[in-house]
Amino acid sequence: MPVDVLIVGTGEYTTGYVTSASGAAADKKAGIAGLVCFDLRRRGKVDKISFAGVCGKKFPAIRQHLKEQIQDVYKGMDVTFSSFPADDVDADPEAYRTAIKSMKKGDVVIVFTPDDTHFDISKAALEHGLHVLCTKPVVQTLEKHLELVKVATANNALLAVEVHKRFDPIYADAVERIQGLGDLNYFVSYMSQPKQQLSTFVKWAGKSSDISYYLNSHHIDFLCHAMQGRAKPTKVVGMASTGVATGAPYNIEGAEDTITLTVQWESLQNPNNKGTSVHTASWAASAKAEVHSQQRFFFLGSKGEVNVDQAHRGYEFRSDEAGYKSMNPLFMKYSKSPDGYFDGQNGYGYISFDKFVDACLAIGAGNTKPTDYNNMLATVDAASTITSTAILEAGWRSTRNQSLPVEICYSEGGHIPTSLK
Repeated sequence: MPVDVLIVGTGEYTTGYVTSASGAAADKKAGIAGLVCFDLRRRGKVDKISFAGVCGKKFPAIRQHLKEQIQDVYKGMDVTFSSFPADDVDADPEAYRTAIKSMKKGDVVIVFTPDDTHFDISKAALEHGLHVLCTKPVVQTLEKHLELVKVATANNALLAVEVHKRFDPIYADAVERIQGLGDLNYFVSYMSQPKQQLSTFVKWAGKSSDISYYLNSHHIDFLCHAMQGRAKPTKVVGMASTGVATGAPYNIEGAEDTITLTVQWESLQNPNNKGTSVHTASWAASAKAEVHSQQRFFFLGSKGEVNVDQAHRGYEFRSDEAGYKSMNPLFMKYSKSPDGYFDGQNGYGYISFDKFVDACLAIGAGNTKPTDYNNMLATVDAASTITSTAILEAGWRSTRNQSLPVEICYSEGGHIPTSLK
């Protein structure tokens, strides 16, 4: 029996709709989450779809946008949805609560909202017996992460983090190969977005969240996933670069341009063996780059190394209008099949949602339980996601406290973080 889906958040990643007044031109004009859910409905996995936002008066324009970008493009794609708040409401930050109450136990909530709202929305949905897929970071503190683990368990609900790079075939292959490369010695990652994105994130950049939570979360999750059961982080130092975001034309007070987290790791099998990881995220990158986001990492183990450049995969595109671009259709393929249907089901941006919905359907049918997915999805009770949150929070604390080191604490003999100091 198909599930109903509520998508909380109406921005670029969910709908592709971005007003010129609120930020940069959309990189994903058809969106991701909404498009996937409409296609899952076409495939019989999803029934009713709802969106919850803050401003109801945006919904008529969003409906028109989705019609033009999805329904008029792909055969058999129905983009009708219920919306919260009503179309005549200027602003209702609590509209998601009304939307949640309209759902039945076992339905699905997808959360793509500013980082500091994830906890309240996810908790409300879990307490209503709904399964939740929340964009990274699921929360900003270890304390709230551990609380959500308890709430999800108490309500027999599945809560996972939408970290789609786990389904990137190259990243997934790298995780497996790293298992045979011995202890972590050194890891370095870099991820960026063009500086015009600052116009889109002006309301929260440097205030309720930062570029490290937004982008470092990807590669920190990757490394925590690869190191699960093999190593644990013990100390984090954060440092920031400034000047672009705080200057014209953005003038965002207190916002960092680039944040680097340096993490000390300890081998679980050989505690005397230490490793270091360095994670850098920036939204001060060139507005004219060949990719929207630079994404790469290097792993050095005691028995070998892995080097991945996700932004450059040997697929180049040039046109008089767009110039030179390095393409990545492995993430999301928007082209149509020969018979006119949406044909992007194999993209890892699609698979991330598809696998979560499949899990919820199996749980609803009584074939599985939420804990069965700890090694298949980025569930909040998995050691890897708890560790990722601990590193990100420690980095946030250090960056805002003169780059002093923050220790990650464990129970005696344990490998899942319990607190920071």
